[in-house]
Amino acid sequence: MKNPIIEDLEQRYTAKKYDASKKVSQQDLAILLEALRLSPSSINSQPWKFVVIESDQAKQRMHDSFANKHQFNQHHIKSCSHVILFAHKIEYARSDFGAVIDQGIEDKRMTIDQKEAAFVAYGFVQANTDDKGQHRAWTKSQTYLALGNALHTLARLKIDSTTMEGVDPELLNEIFADELAGYDCHVALAIGYHHPSEDYNALLPKSRRALDEVITVL
Repeated sequence: MKNPIIEDLEQRYTAKKYDASKKVSQQDLAILLEALRLSPSSINSQPWKFVVIESDQAKQRMHDSFANKHQFNQHHIKSCSHVILFAHKIEYARSDFGAVIDQGIEDKRMTIDQKEAAFVAYGFVQANTDDKGQHRAWTKSQTYLALGNALHTLARLKIDSTTMEGVDPELLNEIFADELAGYDCHVALAIGYHHPSEDYNALLPKSRRALDEVITVL
């Protein structure tokens, strides 16, 4: 099948080794960050925060977060160009949704007279409240929508990436306490350019299950 979308997805893969000498341009980074901002979410809740790790000092902090576990991902941190923490709101309050509504009024999606009626959608948040009064599971799901959007954006930009669910949320919350206050991070994304001779995954053929095994058309 010949289509730019399919070509993007056919050529993308998970990088296993990065070339530390190559950096993502600020122009491409800006495109990625805008794509993250424009990501979809349930009821347009946007219950996320994206922490971009770029400086050597920030990378050292991220490197240190692997002290206790998941060391297999640690080597990416200093060799990739950037790491992005995908963090989700622990408790998504009515005031959080109110800020979204206010932005919608500013962007002329609705009028101020429609504000109170718009809060009806917050009932969906309440329906996804756990026994601790938190919304972690629901907000985490929204964050993965942004992750998927990021992966396709990076494929279009010909930038390599590595999704890392192998992170330590407890240590991340300690090391990045100021940046993650009120949020949890269970997945991070390394981006950059793969090492041409040491990234074994770059040379392997794409492998996915057959279309008729995963798609049912009724």
